Amino acid sequence: MEKPVVLITGALTGIGRATAFAFANSGARLAISGRRPAEGKALEAELRALGTEAAFVQADVRRDEDVRRLVDETVSRFGRLDVAVNNAGTEGRPGAIVEQTAESYAETFDTNVLGTLLSLKHELRVMTAQQSGSIVNVSSTYGHEGAAFASVYAGSKHAVEGITKSAALEVAAAGVRVNAVAPGPTDTGMLDRFTVTPENKAALAAAVPLARIGKPNDIAAAVLYLANDGAAFVTGQVLTVDGGKTAG
Repeated sequence: MEKPVVLITGALTGIGRATAFAFANSGARLAISGRRPAEGKALEAELRALGTEAAFVQADVRRDEDVRRLVDETVSRFGRLDVAVNNAGTEGRPGAIVEQTAESYAETFDTNVLGTLLSLKHELRVMTAQQSGSIVNVSSTYGHEGAAFASVYAGSKHAVEGITKSAALEVAAAGVRVNAVAPGPTDTGMLDRFTVTPENKAALAAAVPLARIGKPNDIAAAVLYLANDGAAFVTGQVLTVDGGKTAG
């Protein structure tokens, strides 16, 4: 499709930002979203400077009406919605299970799980009516393995992968595909907060068979693959992008 319309949540930093530029470079029209308007408008300006038709819409994925407005404004401006990348997420409060609270659980699950569910709800409302579209949710390798001292985060990403597969089954007959990418250690602010020190980060990189931390662009490339026609027969899948870390 010429100049597809792409919506990205959590677009202001890290993987979301890299994905926005990757789609811009492929010729897409972009609706980018996040909670911070100053950063959002700055990213919008950067994308437009590349010649990309881009619009920032402030939204909190934890709020149903915000997500409804985000999707409706995207369709109002661009006329349709071809691709959605549900990237908004948080690591919550890493720590032992005995240190977790109802509040720390809610902080993580409201963004990572409810946010994904609400995004799917409104994106699929449009895509099923169109009888076309591709959605890519952003999970984590922790979405299919355990993670000591990150149990709540890991649980939330397990939920994202289950929702991804269930949604794919629901909407396949409507011509809509739903997949996920599962990044391994990737050089983002979230990884810095997880690892705390440069030494811990270096040790994590040493444990990766490809001997490096992933780059946001590595994940963005996987998102583009799943979103585009080269993956037209792929739905309900989770593509792991981790330098071989979970292979053994």
